Amino acid sequence: MASAATPRADRHAEAASTRERILDAALAAFSEHGFDGATTRAIATRAGVNLGLIPYYFEGKEGLWREAVDRAFGDLRRGLADVLGDTSAGNDRERAALLIRGYVRFVAAHPEFVRLMHEEGKRDSRRMRWLVDRHVRPLFEATCNLIEQGERISRLPAGVDPLHFYYILAGSVGILFHQAPECRRLTGVDPRQDVVVEAHADALVHLLLGNELEENAT
Repeated sequence: MASAATPRADRHAEAASTRERILDAALAAFSEHGFDGATTRAIATRAGVNLGLIPYYFEGKEGLWREAVDRAFGDLRRGLADVLGDTSAGNDRERAALLIRGYVRFVAAHPEFVRLMHEEGKRDSRRMRWLVDRHVRPLFEATCNLIEQGERISRLPAGVDPLHFYYILAGSVGILFHQAPECRRLTGVDPRQDVVVEAHADALVHLLLGNELEENAT
């Protein structure tokens, strides 16, 4: 019985590994070339698999795109889940700071995520609507709730809609890593170095939330 189970387990592990390689290649290709510019043939070549495995596992190009997006947002949600659900942080400002730092670190590690979002968010399409309704809206609402329910934790004037905080945050985090080649050419600094990532997070916390010690003193 054990000997029969082992080959089956090996096949399942191989299939899972193949799917992961295809999803890795797809996310990179879609973020670099957009949905229309990325071809399943190029994705299969990049993943080192037979082209026929894409319809076998994903039913086609759009199914592959959706699973790649699902996985990217799944990684983001897991990275931020502890922050958004954390009840041990001292106050709402600390939770907001943790959210900012977690998002900066995620985007630095996954710049393809921002490239894909920029590619799909700039046009009104079926994919954009699916992406917003399935993934972006829950993240947006969680961020807005954190701002609305907390004390005055941002530097935005009272009464400013939290949507501005959300898009200021998304833009200020993403642009540095989205345009990393420009940054390296312009400054000689690689923004994906750990020390630069942490410095960027520090800067955004200070700019968006202010200095906690100064606020406590006032």
